[in-house]
Amino acid sequence: MKNILLTSKAVYISILSTGLIVTSFILVKQDALALDNPSEAWKLSQGGKIYDNWAKALNVTAPDKTHPSYPSAGKKQGATTWRCKECHGWDYNGRDGAYKSGSHFSGVKGIRNTSGKAVNIIKKIIRNKTHGYSKTMINDDGLDNLALFVSRGQLDMSKYIDVNSKKVKGSVQRGAQFFQTICAVCHGYDGKKINFHESRKIPEYVGTVANKNPWEVLHKIRNGQPNAAMISLRTLNTQDQVDIVAFTRTLPTR
Repeated sequence: MKNILLTSKAVYISILSTGLIVTSFILVKQDALALDNPSEAWKLSQGGKIYDNWAKALNVTAPDKTHPSYPSAGKKQGATTWRCKECHGWDYNGRDGAYKSGSHFSGVKGIRNTSGKAVNIIKKIIRNKTHGYSKTMINDDGLDNLALFVSRGQLDMSKYIDVNSKKVKGSVQRGAQFFQTICAVCHGYDGKKINFHESRKIPEYVGTVANKNPWEVLHKIRNGQPNAAMISLRTLNTQDQVDIVAFTRTLPTR
């Protein structure tokens, strides 16, 4: 009888151990699958960073010469003319949006009409002669993320930010809660912990940028900053993101 009981216990322990091993294997397998299948939010954020500055986002070097398709009406030169945002704008409306005048005007149309288009079609457009982005500039993974962003990651910013007055349709009070508990960790309570400008004599803080270019701030809130330890808040709902922008416009500019 003792032998039977001992044998039964051994079998039970063996089954239990096997179960634990199987369960552990399943958990490890699930983790591996999660890493192999990044979420769409992650891909869209990566694509948004590439749209912002693909060279920094992908850790490659942009050409020094002005983009051959950059219009003569534009005032920029060199590597910056290769950035998607330089022609199409932070609001994705190009010549019809915030870049309709000023130092960033190029006369190039926006990308709003490509929102919802098939990713494969957008990929071909990015690789065509007009845009001229080779695989050594934007690799295939980067291309996938950028095209996905153009197709499904854009936002009609005109609904939230007035193109003329720059007034933001958001709650400063609600935005403060998000900024002070998330963004302030890096940017500081007053948004002055990081100076974006190379010169200390002409500081550029969160408040500085938000008052000059709220569209840029909204884009970066949604996607993060290329090649920097800045999180993407894309998974917040759009109004929460806009509320943060509204609050940042109350922060010190100098």
